[in-house]
Amino acid sequence: MNSGAFPRTTQGTRETEPAGEERKLWPVVDNGKDYFIERDGVKFAGTHLLIDLWGATNLDQLEIVEDALKEAAEASGATLLHCHLHHFSPNGGISGVLVLAESHISIHTWPERSFAALDVFMCGECDPFKTIPILKRAFKPQRVDLDEQKRGTIT
Repeated sequence: MNSGAFPRTTQGTRETEPAGEERKLWPVVDNGKDYFIERDGVKFAGTHLLIDLWGATNLDQLEIVEDALKEAAEASGATLLHCHLHHFSPNGGISGVLVLAESHISIHTWPERSFAALDVFMCGECDPFKTIPILKRAFKPQRVDLDEQKRGTIT
């Protein structure tokens, strides 16, 4: 079984070598509907940023969190489809997701630890790195840890 993600497909699949039990199935791609990105000779589904904010503020402020995530999505060039946030008690932590036409932004906060974990996954022409200055301004972290992954890489 292929462990990579596939581009959007039309009906049907095609086989690639080798045959038999080890055969892999690849989708037949309609290039008019292929939303994979090609950069520096590498084709992939999208860029996934894992962002940890340490020493951060406003992590229990629902309105600030919502506004920051929406502004970050807009700055990246993404299209917001839906926002759902949940405010926990007693610590005031917030978990939520912005569903985007180009993927998602999610957040989980631990105000008692001044820590937030965010995922920013985007495909197409969006730039997930443009979310970082907005997140820094809203949450004023003392430290930002960033990990970048290219999802669905085709080699």
